[in-house]
Amino acid sequence: MFLGMEWYWWLLIVVALVICIPFKVKFMKWWSKREQEKKNQTGKWGDEDDRG
Repeated sequence: MFLGMEWYWWLLIVVALVICIPFKVKFMKWWSKREQEKKNQTGKWGDEDDRG
């Protein structure tokens, strides 16, 4: 028992982290790419004009 938890709970936590971390990395890469595309966009909300 470590910090009041049985060994199988620690194993479950480690397995969950091993599964979640790659998804988080993928999401962060997607998010930064999205933010960069957003920054490079013209005609952002509030800047839009109806020019002919």
